[in-house]
Amino acid sequence: MATSSNGRSAEQVRQDIETERERLATAVDDLRSGLDPGTMLKGKLPVATAAAFGVGFLLAGGIGATARLFFRRGREGRTRATLGHFSLVDRD
Repeated sequence: MATSSNGRSAEQVRQDIETERERLATAVDDLRSGLDPGTMLKGKLPVATAAAFGVGFLLAGGIGATARLFFRRGREGRTRATLGHFSLVDRD
């Protein structure tokens, strides 16, 4: 029987390939049965939605806009409360 440069025969290489195919098929079956992305997300949908909303709010600059809305610094209206250099203004 002919051997390759690494000392393995053609039959050994065929056997190794067949073993790897079986292991790959088993791994694919395990992934398909246990890690279905639709099933994983279904139970956590409210949490995922809230997290996505929070991240979107932060990325859109919502914190700064909200702070500017509530702690307006200006001459308009009457100052209701002050915290540091922030003021809560009542604009009639």
